[in-house]
Amino acid sequence: MDELVDILDEDGNPTGKSCLKSEAHLKGLFHPTVHVWLYTVDGSVLFQKRATSKDTFPGLWDVSVAGHIGAGEDVLEAAVREVEEEVGLVIKPRDLEKIGYFLSVHQHSKTLLDKEYHHSFLCELQVPLSQLVKQESEVDALELIALEVFKTNVKQGQLDGFVPNDSDYYLKVIEEISKRL
Repeated sequence: MDELVDILDEDGNPTGKSCLKSEAHLKGLFHPTVHVWLYTVDGSVLFQKRATSKDTFPGLWDVSVAGHIGAGEDVLEAAVREVEEEVGLVIKPRDLEKIGYFLSVHQHSKTLLDKEYHHSFLCELQVPLSQLVKQESEVDALELIALEVFKTNVKQGQLDGFVPNDSDYYLKVIEEISKRL
């Protein structure tokens, strides 16, 4: 779905301009997104398998919930909205703990240069996996993976099948979740 997004400068600061997401991707314009990492108290992390119809990283395992922030939309409101849309979980802004703001740049094709700043959050998953409802157009599957298994895979560079985020980003997420267990 194409939507209006705010445009950022190369340092992640708002420029006061907005455009369609498709234009931002075509021109390689920086724009904000949200990442929400859902974790359980027993040390598992929820991953989503991106729909094979997606134009970026189809069929790869990714953060629990990810999405673009609409133009003028509050970051926390966007995170809450995306969690409900993608996995059917209703949360409140107070359930989110921000862990950072991270740059991600990926050239997917000649016409898709994705330059995003991820507002990244943690949120404790307090319901069983069976109660989550995946958004069919965005998500092919949901799976809980033990944090220690994911940590080992990241440290050993064994991330085949996962979105190729910077390993430092993954390690920061793992560190922050570990602090809460």
